[in-house]
Amino acid sequence: DVVDKVVRLITAIAICFLLLTLLAISMIYLSFAAAFALADYVGLAPAFCIVAGAYLLILVLFILFRHQWIEKPLVKFLASLLMQK
Repeated sequence: DVVDKVVRLITAIAICFLLLTLLAISMIYLSFAAAFALADYVGLAPAFCIVAGAYLLILVLFILFRHQWIEKPLVKFLASLLMQK
């Protein structure tokens, strides 16, 4: 029973790591695409600053709402994973 739960937990961690890595790579390419698309309107340097500002705003939102968006769902997921028979 314990081995099964550990294997499930390791599998979930591996899948999350893989998905987060793919998401990070995608976000890098999308960020460059957005900056270069904005460059036609505001210039290259301000376009990259706008994209960086958007990421800073997202970071602040994640910090402010980390309990609702990250901690509570993670605790529920781990509890359900470890309490399964």
